[in-house]
Amino acid sequence: QARGEAAHMDLEAGSIRPRSDGEGGGPAAGRETDDSNVWKDLFLAYKTLGVVFGGLVTSPLYVYPSMNLSSPTEADYLGIYSIMFWTLTLIGVVKYVCIALNADDHGEGGTFAMYSLLCRHADIGILPSKRVYAEEDPLLHSQSAIARRPSRLGKFFEQSITARRVLLFVAVLGMCMLIGDGILTPAISVLSAIDGIRGPFPTVSKPVVEALSAAILIGLFLLQKYGTSKVSFLFSPIMAAWTFTTPIIGLYSIVHYYPGIFKAISPYYIVHFFLRNKRQGWQLLGGTVLCITGAEAMFADLGHFSKKAIQIAFLSSIYPSLVLTYAGQTAYLINNVNDFGDGFYKFVPRPVYWPMFVVATLAAIVASQSLISATFSVIKQSVVLDYFPRVKVVHTSQHKEGEVYSPEINYILMVLCVGVILGFGGGKAIGNAFGVVVIMVMLITTVLLTLVMIIIWRTPLVLAGLYFVPFFIMEGAYVSAVFTKIPEGGWLPFAVSITLAMIMFGWYYGRQRKFEYEMTNKVSLEHLGELLARPEVQRVPGLCFFYSNIQDGLTPILSHYIKNMSSLHTVTIFVTLRSLLVAKVDQSKRILINRLGPNGVYGCTVQYGYADNLSLEGGDDLAAQVTSCLQWHIQMDTDGRRSPEEEMAQLEAARLAGVVHVRGKMRFYVGEDAGWFDKIMLGFYEFLHGICRSALPVLGMPLQQRVEIGMLYKV
Repeated sequence: QARGEAAHMDLEAGSIRPRSDGEGGGPAAGRETDDSNVWKDLFLAYKTLGVVFGGLVTSPLYVYPSMNLSSPTEADYLGIYSIMFWTLTLIGVVKYVCIALNADDHGEGGTFAMYSLLCRHADIGILPSKRVYAEEDPLLHSQSAIARRPSRLGKFFEQSITARRVLLFVAVLGMCMLIGDGILTPAISVLSAIDGIRGPFPTVSKPVVEALSAAILIGLFLLQKYGTSKVSFLFSPIMAAWTFTTPIIGLYSIVHYYPGIFKAISPYYIVHFFLRNKRQGWQLLGGTVLCITGAEAMFADLGHFSKKAIQIAFLSSIYPSLVLTYAGQTAYLINNVNDFGDGFYKFVPRPVYWPMFVVATLAAIVASQSLISATFSVIKQSVVLDYFPRVKVVHTSQHKEGEVYSPEINYILMVLCVGVILGFGGGKAIGNAFGVVVIMVMLITTVLLTLVMIIIWRTPLVLAGLYFVPFFIMEGAYVSAVFTKIPEGGWLPFAVSITLAMIMFGWYYGRQRKFEYEMTNKVSLEHLGELLARPEVQRVPGLCFFYSNIQDGLTPILSHYIKNMSSLHTVTIFVTLRSLLVAKVDQSKRILINRLGPNGVYGCTVQYGYADNLSLEGGDDLAAQVTSCLQWHIQMDTDGRRSPEEEMAQLEAARLAGVVHVRGKMRFYVGEDAGWFDKIMLGFYEFLHGICRSALPVLGMPLQQRVEIGMLYKV
């Protein structure tokens, strides 16, 4: 590399950065760096307790109460514990910690991150403007030639539009289900914790418990605008108290009630459970699946923390805590077989009941945070990739770009959460809905992860099959069991997912039709020269930023603008916002400038990844940053027909004359002769487009400098 730098990979948090050879010094400096990294990972692991693992580690509050047990026996409880132990071990440890966390896209996790990772390594994107770019794209230089050549499976997806649509649908469904998780986790966690007040005070009615739960959740959602770093600093001590006190009570319960509980680790008890209970045992899987709820947040919240921190926290505290807590609950229930309806609070010893009630309530609030954070992350990813209408996304941390907050999404979640609590009331109905969400997200992750293994990692088919077959069978069995719960509350996540999928598909269809029209009617540089050569067209003083969605050519609105205004500014820069299927774009490659033939006309591409913060840094607005890049380009480019001094003087004079940002607003005009599908979908797109936010405010455009040019496109 230039300036004597060598390429080094810094894999912490999935980032890649150049590092000078001198960095790090000798062995002593290396040891200091290693020590500081260890402490940093341990501190991050501590913070993950407050954001990532809340939903998972508080699942003992509602797993047993959600089961429809009838006259359970000791053998039944041993079988149930064995199922939960192996579910936690196989899905939590093997699938997520050992495999899924490695399928990040430059530090970002979740189903959409895996989808974009697949799109970058094979030409399987759907939306044309978001397709992966050519091999010579400088942003993909870090990929090897082998990785860029598609595998057989990759070629199949490239050649089949149906397969690509199914893949997009699966990724969208995973995102929609995760948002459903963000609605149900706060509802069931807080409701189950507050329900503990009815143990000592049976006179407290269920409506009072529901009202208290709703009030707590409203307070939590109002705190979101302060950001996850502040929230996790506040919540991590609470979560640590819960994580380390519940297994202590579990150990006490094991010793006091059933010391031989760990014999249930043997898979023999699972087989015996199903042979004895048959259909009822299969249906009980809909309750046991809740023991792994919140595990998807480990992957979806990866952008908020680092892979190593999440692995350390899960293996050293979360997993042992859950294994011991469930063992203690089961040991108590073996001796008190009919107490499963309040399976958590009943097993808490009386002297510590109230302290545990307080800790459980606070921990349930933290549990809600993990899925709320994950929901913000996936919404932001889909907005940047143009699969979801634009909503406001606020970056709440200067140091961690994955920490985001969306006011609109936050308040919609709040209304839905409170609605679930007041509408469903009982924890069992919410548990039925919850089971559907939990296992569907995990099954989708299994499918996408298998594709990542084969297409990107080039894992041999035998090894990929060894992963896919057992997990697909296990999760498929869970799915078949929870689907029986659809009439009893499981319909809710499907209703939410279908609504979200309709919004995403309507937005996608409208954007695709718009893109196709722009590509068909784009203005070439030759046509621009002809327009400017017309005698009635004047070049007026000023600096104009003209926004376009087209990479190759100019937007049709330009021709509409010049014909109607009969003018163009002396310096006009055509700006294209180009979202790439990468997590982050290097700052040096963020703004690219080129000269476009006619005098004073330039092209500018602003590139960003789906995890990038588009709010420009350093207080500069877009005009200042692009002008600075253009000045540097003029000085370095000696191929211009005019001297650099002349061009620089023209640019400065134009800037002083005034800056204007021109944005085209093309709307669909759906005529009477349009088909019914277009009438419905494009009408829905126009509705969404009318209520969503503009793309320009995030780039710091002063309102008084903005001009919008309207244009109708007859369908």
